[in-house]
Amino acid sequence: MTNDLTHQPAHVQLQALDRGEISSRELLDLHLDRIDASHVNAVVTRDDDAARTAAGAADERRARNESSGTLDGLPLTIKDSFETAGLRTTSGAEALADHVPVRDADAVARLRHQGAVIMGKTNTPAYCQDLHTDNSLFGRTLNPHDPERTVGGSSGGPAAAVAAHLTPADLGSDLAGSLRLPAHYCGVYGLRPTHGLVPARGHIPRPPGWITSSDMVTPGPLARHPRDLGLLLDALTTPSPAENSPWLAKLHNPRREADQLRVAVWAEDTSCPVDRETAGALAAVEQALASAGTNVCRTSGPVGFADSLRLFEQLLHATATAATDDDAGAAELAAARDLHTDDASPRAAFLRHRTQTHRAWLRANEERMQLRETWHRYFADAQHDVLITPAAPTAAIPAGTRALKVDGVERSFFDQTGWANLTSHIGLPSLVVPVARSADGLPIGVQLVGPNYSDLTLLALAEYLASLLGGMAMGISL
Repeated sequence: MTNDLTHQPAHVQLQALDRGEISSRELLDLHLDRIDASHVNAVVTRDDDAARTAAGAADERRARNESSGTLDGLPLTIKDSFETAGLRTTSGAEALADHVPVRDADAVARLRHQGAVIMGKTNTPAYCQDLHTDNSLFGRTLNPHDPERTVGGSSGGPAAAVAAHLTPADLGSDLAGSLRLPAHYCGVYGLRPTHGLVPARGHIPRPPGWITSSDMVTPGPLARHPRDLGLLLDALTTPSPAENSPWLAKLHNPRREADQLRVAVWAEDTSCPVDRETAGALAAVEQALASAGTNVCRTSGPVGFADSLRLFEQLLHATATAATDDDAGAAELAAARDLHTDDASPRAAFLRHRTQTHRAWLRANEERMQLRETWHRYFADAQHDVLITPAAPTAAIPAGTRALKVDGVERSFFDQTGWANLTSHIGLPSLVVPVARSADGLPIGVQLVGPNYSDLTLLALAEYLASLLGGMAMGISL
């Protein structure tokens, strides 16, 4: 059984540890061997000795029947944007090539507190600022399904590592779809939890040592089974002792069985068209639910797509300015002052958002709160438990390209995350679920969205969908 364990979901690996069928040291070595043999360039930094020490400690705890947490002895990888004590953290940037933190990011500390064995760091574009995962330090991460296709970004290393069975799960991050897009392109499950459940302190690109982070960045897990996301979510919402927190988040279990959930499908919008194969995957999901007797209906969506995206972009560019140095900030202010009032170019919008006044941001934040209320009323008044949308307009696009074509029609490169960014600034839990393959054999996912703190409801529906569609994550052997 041990030879097959790296292909099993995280919860199955934990069961094998609990039954004594394998030790944590042995399980770790199986994964390290797969990493050694892999060519996808997903795991970029390792400390095998420290990982083996941690695995040995987990084995000793288990032998004494003193397991420390829900993940005790499970090997995991961590996106290289999260600081890890004693293990290099670069966020893909040359300026941080030798950065070895002395303190874990809060999310990493929570995983360690629950017994996770950190075996390495996974690749990300420099400072998490691209929809491809490539950088001058470590190079490009390859999509396990087709090396000529992108893994997306910025959590491309985590998604590829999970898909290639190098790790049972990974900790990624999502600011602008950067966890969900790679999950979709690599055919794994990716959860952006309700914003605020998982702390983001210690996540770079905010400079090392900063306490604050972006008001939209959300750490979240990637895995090959919805149940695994639940295990990691439980760990990630349990404070570590160092936090000295009096609070413990306990998410509500779904109010209904998965087959009794009320599901809406927002399958298309002219602001962000999807290709025929993606539309077909949405239709297949809808049909599978309807055939099983689920209450499912089509909807046009609770908010205006274009208006929501405009607000998202304004808030995104604002939060990205926090760590800008004074000279660069002054240069942007000067460039913004020189803009003509009728300049409606993307560059002009970018500069205006980057240099907006505090008053303008406060008004945008009020608009965000109003939008959040609109979503709340949609789930409460329209009596929908979950909304299903496309995860992205297409399956994985060619690696390195700066263009997106939807059924042959050129679209904005950033339309890749248009559907994901409906919720990025609102903070709603959003889960990417692999449901189909394209004619080229590439994964196609859908996005499940629910009201605040309905994370477990999304996971329940994801597992139900997997049973209806006859598949789980589309991990492959390399």
